[in-house]
Amino acid sequence: MKLASYTHKHTTSCGIVTDDGIIDIPSHTEGAKKLHSVKEILIKGKTAFEILEELIADGTATITPPPTTFKSPIPRPGKVLALAGNYLKHLQESGAQTQPFDDQTTSTNPWPFLMPSTAVTGCGHEIPWPTYSDQVDYEVELAVFIGKTATAITPEAAGDYIAGYSVGNDISARSTTFAEGRKDREKDGYFDWLMGKWSNGFLPLGPVLVTADEIADPQNLSIELKVNGGIRQQSNTSQMIFNVNQIVSFISHLLTLEPGDVIVTGTPHGVAAAGLSDFLKSGDTLEATIENIGTLTNTLGAKPKTFYRGFIQ
Repeated sequence: MKLASYTHKHTTSCGIVTDDGIIDIPSHTEGAKKLHSVKEILIKGKTAFEILEELIADGTATITPPPTTFKSPIPRPGKVLALAGNYLKHLQESGAQTQPFDDQTTSTNPWPFLMPSTAVTGCGHEIPWPTYSDQVDYEVELAVFIGKTATAITPEAAGDYIAGYSVGNDISARSTTFAEGRKDREKDGYFDWLMGKWSNGFLPLGPVLVTADEIADPQNLSIELKVNGGIRQQSNTSQMIFNVNQIVSFISHLLTLEPGDVIVTGTPHGVAAAGLSDFLKSGDTLEATIENIGTLTNTLGAKPKTFYRGFIQ
């Protein structure tokens, strides 16, 4: 099943995406069966999905015309987490690792970090150019949506807690204008990198959430990113260092994951910061595609005329 959030009749709504169109869920459920959002569906779990199956089986009418711009499947997730350096070739191109080794999952751990929910946007939306960076980059990633509360679960159990998958694009500011003229400290580089992930609209997600039962193997999906039609990134989720279940398990030992939380699982090689391609320009069209899920399309907004310079005099 494919679930989506969108603006319909001037309000945020949600629906089931079918071959015939989109079944608007709130307008076709009522009383005790009323459902308002994708997050509510994930919270209610099996009961909610049984209601949705009824809508499909009954041939409920689809929206005409269908929405053309989608929000993130969950517009404001409770928690947003991302993984740094989860594909070996990306680690190598970024200089974070100079030699390969095969036992990383037994000798190292994932690098998760938190992101604000205001970074989340949807398919078709323009990404605002941040006021503190003149270098903007792209990172296509597999997004994992949590379906049940998870605390300290094993990798073997993690699949039971995953509601579904989507496409993510972890947009990254690679420079910080407020660093110019700054007296550097040991941790400045790390925090500049981290703050480069937080800008408004820097994590497009979508266009749909594909439920886990429709993805036979999340570790065997082709993954690709194009800029203005030209391929920049091309790989397969089989190249992840830590797989989806390991990631969910590890993070669940750090904090409690709840229905609607989202984890983006790292990007493959080919980012502009590696020097193999140009940083993004205003008006560029980005197409992030993952096999069996779909294509997430966004454009980069206008470059600011002035940039934030911080406190440096």
